[in-house]
Amino acid sequence: MSAVLSQSQPDAGIEVSARAEGQDALLTPPALAFLADLHARFDARRRRLLAARVERQAVFDGGGLPDFRADTRAIRDGDWRVAPIPRALLDRRVEITGPVDPKMVINALNSGANCYMADFEDSTAPTWPNLVEGQRALRAAVAGTLAFNAGNGKAYALKPFEQQAVLIVRPRGWHLDEKHVLVDGERMSASLFDLGLFAFHSAAALARKHRGPYFYLPKLQSMEEAALWDDVLAHVERQLGLPRGQMKVTVLIETLPAAFEMDEILHALRGRIAGLNCGRWDYIFSYIKTLRAHRDRVLPERAQVTMAQPFLKAYSELLIRTCHRRGAHAMGGMAAQIPITGDSAANDAAMAKVRADKLREAQAGHDGTWVAHPALIPIAREVFDAHMPEAHQHDVARDDVQVTATELLAPPRGTISRAGFDGNVEVCVRYLAAWLDGNGCVPIHHLMEDAATAEIARTQLWQWLHSDGLHLDDGTAVDFSLLERALLNLPARLGDLARLPGGSRVSEAIGVLDRLTHAEALQEFLTLPAYERLA
Repeated sequence: MSAVLSQSQPDAGIEVSARAEGQDALLTPPALAFLADLHARFDARRRRLLAARVERQAVFDGGGLPDFRADTRAIRDGDWRVAPIPRALLDRRVEITGPVDPKMVINALNSGANCYMADFEDSTAPTWPNLVEGQRALRAAVAGTLAFNAGNGKAYALKPFEQQAVLIVRPRGWHLDEKHVLVDGERMSASLFDLGLFAFHSAAALARKHRGPYFYLPKLQSMEEAALWDDVLAHVERQLGLPRGQMKVTVLIETLPAAFEMDEILHALRGRIAGLNCGRWDYIFSYIKTLRAHRDRVLPERAQVTMAQPFLKAYSELLIRTCHRRGAHAMGGMAAQIPITGDSAANDAAMAKVRADKLREAQAGHDGTWVAHPALIPIAREVFDAHMPEAHQHDVARDDVQVTATELLAPPRGTISRAGFDGNVEVCVRYLAAWLDGNGCVPIHHLMEDAATAEIARTQLWQWLHSDGLHLDDGTAVDFSLLERALLNLPARLGDLARLPGGSRVSEAIGVLDRLTHAEALQEFLTLPAYERLA
């Protein structure tokens, strides 16, 4: 199979406005024509669906609440199943996620995990050099030629293909544009750019190896958005000479509206979907953002919003029941902990949290889980091996689960401490500073923070500050003077900024957070205004 383009492509002018090492070998005239074709065929529809998101949110801001759709009841009640899952995706008990720089790609593929989600979204700052480097790294990894020299005498090389984790690529979400690629003067969809360029160069090679290509689809909010992806992928298959359904996907259920359309999303992608994933950090962020006008649904500090909270437990169990009823995998969520060196007691406590989280997932019926660090793979594997002797747990039907809209929307109870408030300020500023400096995955206080966790911190601050009458657990009023003190004190708390990722951009990040939290309207995504500051 080869990348053979249709002769009926629209005549669309495409312009690349930036330069990065190695991009000419990627953005060849046929590759650019392929990308321009995707834009011409699908971008108008994408924009209509984004407009529908705004209209839907206006209903929620006016007092409405998400609910299961009346017009799709027949899909939820129907007796249907998704297409058979390919052999390479049958056992996904441990998946590692991370950015797409060459060292990470090699280490993740060599890690011993079943799958590696190569992430162009939440853990990659989308600078043009990062995107080009990531596409080059993945192309070389598929070809088996990727190597990396760290410059300190340490070299990295791929293990034999049979020993590598299965590659799954996550493009950026529908809401993001790629400002460096213009088609007839319009910014291209970042989703179409990321997936399209990777598929153009590597889809046929992966198909020959019976490894896909496979994708994780982020931040969907409706079955219509899933149907758009299905049409995009079917078109890509036709253009590249691949069989229908060759490209398989897993959808992250990481928005509150999508939790009410799990059946419908599976149905829209039923010929190519392998499962759904509990993207819990983005889901918490989406809960806050979707219900921002509902003052009775203000969340406590992040540390108290655990999977034991009723609204998150209901969401994860509904996902398991829905997937297993349809023959799809129900993937668990991320363990954000990373090893703590120099403090064995603290490290033991952190690893105990990972083990408990994975035990909860395995016993609930999940078919696999995510980790952010290779050291967590043995812990997650041990737990799932003990409780999931087969490749998956589709036989765990969870017929006991009958989740209502009320349960999915139930707000967790808890408090806000000064440490919780100040911690949100620190995480958001430190992550944003690193992101602006080109680093999208940052260890902070022994947790691997990415855009999703930074969004929780940012939206919680906005929600707390725009809700009248809130107090910390010590009685201090939650107001803008509290935020001002936290921001003023932060540089001193952080110490030597030169030792921090993005330390030179801390002041800029403080300014961005200050403006976003003071704004009357909650910004949909932190990365939208921040993206305009990237090279």
